[in-house]
Amino acid sequence: MAAKLTFRNPSALRPPNGYTYAVEIAQAERRLTISGQVGVAADGSIPDSAEGQIAQAFANLRAILDDSGMGIANIVKTTVYLTDRAHLAAFRAGRAAALGDHAPASTLLFISGLADPRFVVEIEAEAVA
Repeated sequence: MAAKLTFRNPSALRPPNGYTYAVEIAQAERRLTISGQVGVAADGSIPDSAEGQIAQAFANLRAILDDSGMGIANIVKTTVYLTDRAHLAAFRAGRAAALGDHAPASTLLFISGLADPRFVVEIEAEAVA
């Protein structure tokens, strides 16, 4: 039996922008916790732009989901780290391109740096099936 997901956005709160306030999970058989994904391709290359790194980080996330027999619709929570507020619009566009209408619960943080100074984004996720 597949997990039953109920996305909750209480009317007492301001509507969220591209995410959901809470995701209730019932009947989950599997839970996948995904380490933070950065914009590094399989060949080790790192895109020069924030847009490129964001797209690659989402592609890496999709590859892990695919390898686990899951997809974007299985994501229930993301945590995103950006190193510059100027990358917010690029992140939102990249998230929309990668997730479409799927809006998991989400936390977004602006931080001073990541493991490699060239990295501008890191995305971790939880998925259930």
